[in-house]
Amino acid sequence: MTDSAQTPAEQELAALLVNSLNIEGIEAAAINPEAPLFGEGDLGLDSIDALELALAISKHYGFQLRSDNPDNRQIFGSLRALSAHVEKHRPG
Repeated sequence: MTDSAQTPAEQELAALLVNSLNIEGIEAAAINPEAPLFGEGDLGLDSIDALELALAISKHYGFQLRSDNPDNRQIFGSLRALSAHVEKHRPG
């Protein structure tokens, strides 16, 4: 059984995602942390969204998400995966 409740770090990242991508009709708190962010997921984000989100994360959290990282498909797989990556790599 998966836990679909957002952690505080996931809540912060979900708010950044919704605000930076100007997603309408979806509340940050309603994003299932286990659901896919791209493709067939609830949000249906695309590669342009990934670039914008990576930029927003670098500005907000102070580290770069590299476009040539072979793990990007996993990193951006879900809010939970992205949040775990951010928490692992953010400075301080």
